[in-house]
Amino acid sequence: MSDSKQAPLSRRRVFAGAGAAGALAGVAMLASRTEPAAPEVAQAPRPAPETGGGYQLTEHVKRYYQTTKV
Repeated sequence: MSDSKQAPLSRRRVFAGAGAAGALAGVAMLASRTEPAAPEVAQAPRPAPETGGGYQLTEHVKRYYQTTKV
């Protein structure tokens, strides 16, 4: 017979080990995929429209407003 006094493997230990292994795998995956991010190029703001704004009340906007009425 075996003289080892090792506790039987419990469900809690199995799930804790699986969770730790999953977390380590996720960290390893993210660490290997990390690339230096390309710097975003700032776009120059568009000039303001001469007619007073960019909002236009079109048919699809009117239709949307009709659907939101209670």
